[in-house]
Amino acid sequence: MSSSFADPRLTALDGFRVEIDAARERADIILDRPPFNIVSMPQRDQLRLVFESLDEDARVRVIVLRAEGEHFSSGGNIQGFLEATPERVSHLAWNIAAPTRCTKPVIAANRGYCFGVGFELSLACDFRIASETCLYALPEQRLGQIPGSGGSARLQKIVGITRTKDIVMRSRRIPARQACDWGIATDCVPDGDLEAATDALVDELRAFSPLAQRTAKKLLNDTEDAMLSTAIELEGHCYSRLRQSDDFREGVEAFHAKRPARFKGT
Repeated sequence: MSSSFADPRLTALDGFRVEIDAARERADIILDRPPFNIVSMPQRDQLRLVFESLDEDARVRVIVLRAEGEHFSSGGNIQGFLEATPERVSHLAWNIAAPTRCTKPVIAANRGYCFGVGFELSLACDFRIASETCLYALPEQRLGQIPGSGGSARLQKIVGITRTKDIVMRSRRIPARQACDWGIATDCVPDGDLEAATDALVDELRAFSPLAQRTAKKLLNDTEDAMLSTAIELEGHCYSRLRQSDDFREGVEAFHAKRPARFKGT
């Protein structure tokens, strides 16, 4: 079902819609400006606000970012960059990083073109399931520009500087299977299986403790650039805190009773 938000800035969503299925504890953010789902400048602000709102929504455990039609997104509205003020442009990366800041798992379901900000938005998600039709690219060099919403930085963390230079400096399009081999995509599936694969991942993630998942996501994000000794110490602190949780006790009891755990997020 569709969802409405109390924030007046979200009364009319620009180029996308949101559906919440409370029974499945799932929210879908659906890019809906076919055929190429071009992302406008105002849309970036709204996407950030929606992620923030869904992060606070108790009905939602997992968020899916997907698109209508055969293409996820061919990128941003090029004319909008020339019209935007420097102050507006300076917020681009912050808005697109909203899936990363969100404490809940975020899945991007990608098919067809996943270019520019579409790719950057997907890179900010926790999981990327790619249809075999998917092509990833950061084509800004063709415009005399570079990625401006975190794309090159995030990509370099995933695939290293050599492959990132190959993708960014040559505006190369990377097919889904190669992206999966390189670790850009979590999984690559036939186009007709994209929805089923996304559904399966949502249900898998819902079965875990929400508290443990929030902790794992924050820990991994916070220690991405940390020294190994620092990362291990922070991991130990997080483990110690979770050890006192109701969910951990339930997990241990369920394991010994050979029954499914019923986590509550406390």
